[in-house]
Amino acid sequence: MKAVITVVGRDTVGVVARVSQVCAELNINIEDVTQSIMQDMFCMIMLVNLQHCTAPMATVRAALDGVAAKMNMELHLTREEVFDAMHHI
Repeated sequence: MKAVITVVGRDTVGVVARVSQVCAELNINIEDVTQSIMQDMFCMIMLVNLQHCTAPMATVRAALDGVAAKMNMELHLTREEVFDAMHHI
């Protein structure tokens, strides 16, 4: 199962490191990353693989929500099945 993590907020030090740390701790593999800074806004999209994740989704979301709250950023996790359902007629 794959998912997309999006992060948007004021640029600050450590965003990639903190999100990556959560992924590493929960055995979530980061398969691709794109990031940019538009004026003073940091924008990142990560494609992750949840196949070997060691925690339930509620724990993953709580950990990522904690990062978002500490950094005052918007952070969302969207699982692959949501994208599939959105494009299924």
